[in-house]
Amino acid sequence: MKISVLGCGRWGSFIGWYHATVLKNDVVLYGEEGREAYDILKRDGKNEYVALDKSITLTSDLEYALKASDVIIISISSQALREFMQKVIKYPVADKYFVLCMKGIEESTGKRLSEVLTDSGIKSDKIAVWVGPGHIQAFVAGVPNCMIIDSANGELKKYLAENFKSNLIRFYYGDDLLGTEVGAAAKNVLGIAAGVLDGCGYTSLKGPLMARGAFEVAKLIKAMGGNPMSAYGLAHLGDYETTLFSPYSHNRTYGEMMARGERFGKLAEGVMTAKAMKELGDKYGIELPITNAVYEGCFLADEFGKGEHDINHIILKLFDRSIKNEFRF
Repeated sequence: MKISVLGCGRWGSFIGWYHATVLKNDVVLYGEEGREAYDILKRDGKNEYVALDKSITLTSDLEYALKASDVIIISISSQALREFMQKVIKYPVADKYFVLCMKGIEESTGKRLSEVLTDSGIKSDKIAVWVGPGHIQAFVAGVPNCMIIDSANGELKKYLAENFKSNLIRFYYGDDLLGTEVGAAAKNVLGIAAGVLDGCGYTSLKGPLMARGAFEVAKLIKAMGGNPMSAYGLAHLGDYETTLFSPYSHNRTYGEMMARGERFGKLAEGVMTAKAMKELGDKYGIELPITNAVYEGCFLADEFGKGEHDINHIILKLFDRSIKNEFRF
């Protein structure tokens, strides 16, 4: 296959590595000139995660990257997707297939990332999402995992899963695009909450966090019109180990450092996703206590002070909630 990957950060560079090294596909990897991620790869041929195979064409020419392949994989910051797509649609891309290997909900609109693409003029049957558990550090060390590909186009998701599979990644077909996207985005919010628990010394609460967090997300998915069971699949609950427990998780590390009054310098998608989910909860009338606690910690912590004290306050507020049945949709 000929594959173009747009975005050469952590996941983009891995996807290029995976397709070139494992699947032996022809790969064009695009990044913006002047961006640190691209400049490092151009200078060194590697970053802290992968070394690029010599067969990969690294380019800052977006038009070339789009023309080179029929399958376009996008892996950039979720909140930058709409603006980036305005650059993409300047070129003839109506016959291209777009695969979103990224997780998030657009904060300004509450829309899923596939909806951002359709808003940009890409037809829904040309869009797929690739999500699920796995850390780059484990993959490049040869540790396998399972992931999911979902799309409104049944033939497309089957085609991609069959052609992207290997002994390193086993794929499943998703059958609920809304639930897959919301679940994948929401697990980053739960990752921040897990990090806060670690930073506050409440690690034993990560079990209840997993149970109540998945149930909370399931309620939101149902209210939005999706299948609540999607919250218990690979896109969400299946990704908890790599997000709530792993030292490689950006979102868990963000929460842990926040609880210690420290700043995490890398991208943590769960921050803006927490804001977007809070607004969705308000819109659909769904209680999202864990999401709201993460939102308060990320955006309103100054109301309670600084450092560990305010995070403790926010987390312990969850225990003041009234007693109710465990399962009530």
